[in-house]
Amino acid sequence: MSKKTKSKQLSGFSDKTSDIILVAICAVILFVVAYPLYYVLIASVSNPYDVYAGKTFLLPSQFTLDGYKAVFADNSIVTGYINSIKYTVIGTIFSVVMIYLTAYPLSIKTLPGRKYISIFFIITMYFGGGLIPTYLIVKKTGLIDNMWALFLPGGVAVGNMIIVRNFFENSIPKEMIEAAEIDGASKWTTFIRIVVPLSRSIMAVMVVFSMVAYWNDWFTSLIYLTGPEKAPLPLVLRNVLIRSSASASQASTISGGYAELNKLTELIQFSSIIVAAAPMLVIYPFVQKYFEKGFMAGAVKG
Repeated sequence: MSKKTKSKQLSGFSDKTSDIILVAICAVILFVVAYPLYYVLIASVSNPYDVYAGKTFLLPSQFTLDGYKAVFADNSIVTGYINSIKYTVIGTIFSVVMIYLTAYPLSIKTLPGRKYISIFFIITMYFGGGLIPTYLIVKKTGLIDNMWALFLPGGVAVGNMIIVRNFFENSIPKEMIEAAEIDGASKWTTFIRIVVPLSRSIMAVMVVFSMVAYWNDWFTSLIYLTGPEKAPLPLVLRNVLIRSSASASQASTISGGYAELNKLTELIQFSSIIVAAAPMLVIYPFVQKYFEKGFMAGAVKG
């Protein structure tokens, strides 16, 4: 028996077999992850009774757009979209800037008190004052019914900051920073002209994280924003769903009305999920390559 054949037998599966197994595993994982969203999509354009009967496993049944018509019939939907885009853009820029301004100094090992500052940030990940003390602070600072109440209390996401700090420590060549300082560049100039351009991949990760967080956030708006004209899309959709559910329950005393309103309520539930998730699903493919590269480079290393 040749050494090559023996080595191949000892290694277990051949390369082709291993590739087939990995592709099969990835296909199963993809199906498990993607199918629930696909199911919600086809359910949003199907008869709810057929959905519950299991007739929409792969394709819609009795195609209808009544759910989307009911969602967009509310004038506040457009306002909610505009508010969500505004809050997401402003919040993402603010959050990424704060993360960078915090992570870069902490990545410099000669920073005085670096260890204690890092411990201070880490403590905030596990301990907080709670909702009532935070609300009182926001109220005392005059931020109630102000969009900055959505950004300032949680301006620095400590978990994200640690990822960016690790990226700066492990992926930014120290020689380039030292060369810039020798040439007379200030730390601010070095940060803007060297560190920021070299960290676009991790920036893409932070942008995605922040965008998803601000886009899906409705509870903070519910607590701090009082005017319905300032409500973001998730909060508007929540209110639409609550109103439709209330209408369905009130129609229970009307002959024939309950069934139709209950059907519409179910359609609104599925349609609302798609309406809220669609923007993030459209944006993600454009930043996926930066997301993967930056997240791996910024992962915690031993």
